[in-house]
Amino acid sequence: MHFHLNAVVSLIAGILILMMPKLLNYIIALYLIVIGVLGLVGGIHGIAV
Repeated sequence: MHFHLNAVVSLIAGILILMMPKLLNYIIALYLIVIGVLGLVGGIHGIAV
């Protein structure tokens, strides 16, 4: 079987958010920080924000 990483991460994140709704704040904050840092540093080729 071949799984896409995005699908697996999304599924796990969704389950964790259902179990612990406060976790959503941390996930969003971490996502925004990573995207911001990648944007400032030049990012990885192929990521368009």
